[in-house]
Amino acid sequence: MTEQQIIDLVRAAFPAADVRLGGDGYHHELTVVCDSFAGLRTVQRQQRVYAALTESIRSGALHAVAIVALTRAEAAAPAA
Repeated sequence: MTEQQIIDLVRAAFPAADVRLGGDGYHHELTVVCDSFAGLRTVQRQQRVYAALTESIRSGALHAVAIVALTRAEAAAPAA
């Protein structure tokens, strides 16, 4: 599965999101920035992003995804 395919799956679920993907081609680091995460706990945010990728993970096309899901305000805040 290509990086663009992963990004496209996430953008289909979160059209207003900024999506960044890093990693080594096997272990992926996915950052999704979207205001629809406001009011949700970290695990709830990750579950929503994971849901967009479930079929690819089940099929074995996608492996090892670390998800960071932030609102725009959180992404813009300076690191502590």
